[in-house]
Amino acid sequence: MQILIEPDNKMVHIERSGNVINLLKKLELRPNQAIVIRENELLTPDRMLDEEDKIVVRKIASRG
Repeated sequence: MQILIEPDNKMVHIERSGNVINLLKKLELRPNQAIVIRENELLTPDRMLDEEDKIVVRKIASRG
């Protein structure tokens, strides 16, 4: 699966991540550190991912 990590504009390839939460673990991110987008749709941590998916992982930060 192709993953674009923003705002770094870094492209990575990960195989068989399963769901969103596992993908974030492989990227060493917690669910509150990033949002995951597939085809302009925000994905919840339990959503399953396919090998053919093109995913955007957008890092977020709270500036409270």
